[in-house]
Amino acid sequence: MNRRKFIGRTAVLSASTLLPLSSFSLLGQPKYKMGYQLFSVRTDMAKDPLATLEALKEMGYEDFEFYGFDADKNLIYGFSPLELKNILDDLQLSITSGHYGFSPYLEKSDDELKRFVDKCIRAAKTLDSKYITWPYIAPEQRNLDNFKLMSRKLNLIGEQVNSAGLGFAYHNHGYEFEDYGGQNGFDIIVNETDASLVKLQMDMYWVMHSSKFTPKELIRKQPGRYVMWHIKDMDKVSRDYSEVGNGSIDYKEILPDPEESGLEFYYLEQGGNFKTNPMKSAADSAKYFKTNLQKYL
Repeated sequence: MNRRKFIGRTAVLSASTLLPLSSFSLLGQPKYKMGYQLFSVRTDMAKDPLATLEALKEMGYEDFEFYGFDADKNLIYGFSPLELKNILDDLQLSITSGHYGFSPYLEKSDDELKRFVDKCIRAAKTLDSKYITWPYIAPEQRNLDNFKLMSRKLNLIGEQVNSAGLGFAYHNHGYEFEDYGGQNGFDIIVNETDASLVKLQMDMYWVMHSSKFTPKELIRKQPGRYVMWHIKDMDKVSRDYSEVGNGSIDYKEILPDPEESGLEFYYLEQGGNFKTNPMKSAADSAKYFKTNLQKYL
């Protein structure tokens, strides 16, 4: 290497040290893979999962979170976990988390829950996923007593999943932030679960929709615990879902510090209210995200 090239390279490396470490590698590449929650394209995944994954890859998505594990049949989108893993490997894609159907087990015995968790662990390990995530409880289950019961169940699952060498997380919606005489479900979950066993997956749309706190403020209270994010936008009129960049959430302003969050994976998402169709919305979100927001991650 001649002196001029050496000096030029040294200047580039020196300048890179002025950038936030969480933003870029020294080569200017994003630190995190661009992920997508496959619930957003559930109709397409039901019709033709392989073609859907191929199309999403063309849009720039590299990593996914799935929804819809059939524990009785050991199937995900009609494939066994091993078959799905082989498809992902062929496409050079990954599934790093899954939303598993824990809601019915809230009111079942701990032994029944344990057996279900064992099935989830086997599926996640086959997929080489890092996280198993509790995504949802049914509307009739949403009360203070059940948030306390769920916190106990979350700790049990977290211990079982962590013992198997995987991570476990809870995904918020908006109902956790509803006030019950000065209490809310989110505070119960955060305060009555073991932070070393139960991590958090922040859905930023629902935080902006229903919480009195911003994502940055919530993370400041529990630094290092928000290991995953869901990034989706809010329709400017209806406050329903929208394509990223087409709604009212200013992500350049509200995105937290990934390192303070403990971020490991993020997934863009749009659960409905598609401008044209789910795949076009996925493409629009990817285009906006790559142009305007990926540089922060």
